[in-house]
Formats: sequence, C-alpha cells, structure tokens
Amino acid sequence: MNITKEQFELLNTKKGLYALLQNEYLDVEKAQKFVKYEKRLAKLQEEMIKLLNWVVENKKKVVVVFEGRDAAGKGGAIRRITENLNPRQHRVVALPKPDEVELGQWYFQRYINQLPRSGEIVFFDRSWYNRAVVEPVNGFCTPQEYETFMAQVNEFEKMLIGSGVYLLKLYFSISKEEQAKRFADIRNSPLKKWKYSEVDRNALALWDKYTEYKEKMFEVTSTAHAPWKILKANKKSKARIEALEYVLQNIPYTVKDLEAISHQELD
Repeated sequence: MNITKEQFELLNTKKGLYALLQNEYLDVEKAQKFVKYEKRLAKLQEEMIKLLNWVVENKKKVVVVFEGRDAAGKGGAIRRITENLNPRQHRVVALPKPDEVELGQWYFQRYINQLPRSGEIVFFDRSWYNRAVVEPVNGFCTPQEYETFMAQVNEFEKMLIGSGVYLLKLYFSISKEEQAKRFADIRNSPLKKWKYSEVDRNALALWDKYTEYKEKMFEVTSTAHAPWKILKANKKSKARIEALEYVLQNIPYTVKDLEAISHQELD
C-alpha cells in the first residue's frame, strides 16, 4: 500500500490509527477524511468554549433552534456542539408532547418557560416549529391552531430578539432515500430502536405533505431578523461542521478566531 508523507503524518496518530482499524479492510482515504473531520471538529469546539465564556461573562442569552425531518441528525449535531461545554452554562431542550395543563395555555408558553437566563445558551432539539410542520402533517393540531401560530411566530421571535436574545434557526435537510436508510439502521439497532416512534413510521408515507408544510414554513418565517439556515445533512459530518461554523459566525463573541471559523471543505 502506497501512501503519501502527508497521509502518513495524518494517520500516525491515535485518531488516525483508530480510524484505520474501524474497517475490515484498511481504507486510507476514509481514515484520512475521518481524522480531518475530527481535527476540524476539535478546533470549532474550542471556539464554542470561547463563545460560551463570552455569553457567561457578558450575561448574554442565546437560543439555537434545530429543526428537520425525523432522523435528519439534529440530536447528533447538538451532541457534537455541546460535548465540551460547561453543563451548568447551557441546556438542551427536547420537550415531550404537551400535558393537559400545557394544552390549555398559549402555545408559546411552554417554550417561553425554557428560554435562557442571563449567561446561558439553550439548544432546542425541535422547538415551537413543531406546530409549523409536524403537528399539522400528523393531525396533532387544528387548522385554526396552525393558522394562529403562523400569524404569531414572527412577532414572537421579534419580541425575543428585542429583549436581547440571540436567535439562530437551523434546518437539517435530508433526502427521502437517506431518511429510509437511517430508519432501517435505527430499527435494526438494539441501542437505537427505542427512537423509532409512530410519527417516524408514518414519515415516509407523508413525505410530500411534510415537504409542503416545510416550504410554507420557510416562505413565511425565514425573516430578515430570524432567517433559516438550511444544511444539507445527507452527510452527517459535513452538516455538523457547517452547523458549528454557522453558530460561531453569527454570535458576536470575542475574541473570535476568524480564520478558524471560516468555512473549510473537508474533502
């Protein structure tokens, strides 16, 4: 097997050797991509620590919303972004379906209760945008509830931003074929099959309906004050890196390493 000096230096590390040994056959190119991804991820995670320190020291409030189809990789991206952050200074919010009390409240109330205090970042693994796509597609809300939400959400987000909250909205986009593949992987995994819900079971059959509501969501709610960032997420590693880059580029923390957070192709 012939490898270049650059490949040898990259792979002659703990991460490089680990990557090589993950496959039945030694795949230098695949291992090289993995090591580059890990190095890039580590650098961006280092910047995230600086961002969080800035948030804490300056008593800022940050909300990052993660949306996308089921199995699009939202949870995995959040884990990579937060895995080295101080757990006392950030929260990941993934709310269950509302209880009887919450059903009687203003729709946004349960999300307002989860907003960050001064000096905190909150990552929403799904958010109030459930009512823009998941709920109407699956019949979990009435047409009137949907219309009310769509009429209020932009003003709600303006109020958040006006009160000093930095709001970022990320959407992870995957193909129908990739979603089907990931669902199959989840169903066949003893460690992951608990994730496969009734909503997931219906997702492929309702693909076109999801698309219709998703496009309407972008059309109405991608505003100048709170635009959507759409990430092509068929390749998980690429989407995770781009999500990190976007967060780092759009929060004005200091001291920011502009070269480190500029977009870089992994391949």
